[in-house]
Amino acid sequence: MSFSDAVSPDEPGPYELLSWYAEMGVTEALDEEPHDHFSAPAPLPAQRPFATLAGRVPGGAPPPASRPIAAAATAPDDATLTARALAREAHTLDELRAALATFEGCALKATAKNLVFADGNPEGRVMMVGEAPGADEDRLGLPFVGRSGQLLDRMLAAIGLTRKDDVYIANLLPWRPPGNRTPTPQEVAICLPFIQRQIELANPEILVCIGGPSAQGLLGFKGILASRGKWVEYDTGSRRIRAMATLHPAYLLRQPLQKRLVWRDLRALKTALEAET
Repeated sequence: MSFSDAVSPDEPGPYELLSWYAEMGVTEALDEEPHDHFSAPAPLPAQRPFATLAGRVPGGAPPPASRPIAAAATAPDDATLTARALAREAHTLDELRAALATFEGCALKATAKNLVFADGNPEGRVMMVGEAPGADEDRLGLPFVGRSGQLLDRMLAAIGLTRKDDVYIANLLPWRPPGNRTPTPQEVAICLPFIQRQIELANPEILVCIGGPSAQGLLGFKGILASRGKWVEYDTGSRRIRAMATLHPAYLLRQPLQKRLVWRDLRALKTALEAET
């Protein structure tokens, strides 16, 4: 009996499953064996008695030496401080890209294929910042070039904008998280100085944060559905500009009915640009 014969007609075949996983963004195997995250957790090891102020277990010998946790606790801070210094030393977008290429403080760089810095016109009136690169973006080294990017281009065209002439596009993180997972707060904190400097150097008239992580990391919003479409001020470091958040095209591909909300945001963006003309 072949493997295909053993599969029930009501169950998807192996190739169908692989295609479904790829569409969902699952492109890497993180372990050799599957893990049931709904099973009961393994029992915790018995804890040692608390140490006294003298560093000894009451009535016993000194506790065994353990690996210091200070380095682990300060590592993200050290990486963030290094990122801030490198970002501040960059006086052009090319210098900032070169600084990112040499930066080793973010573990995502080791698993990504390419640095995804930016696309579009750096002198455009609008700068859009997404979350992080996907598989297509990681492969080509450009942001928003997959299905989400194609939808974004159509959204811009609907209000008369193009990335070639009017829009500069980047991401909160320049490296792809494995499997397109959501970036961790530590990863965002480490990469934040670079995107903040990128916004300052591009100096757009309007900043648009695409998706929840970008809106939270740059504008402090929590809950993209409740905060999208609201105008706020963003301090670039040299001046204040208008900013808003909108839904990510990847979300719209899963929830097409929400396009009506983004259309309102796009019309508000067009109105703001026309008012500035």
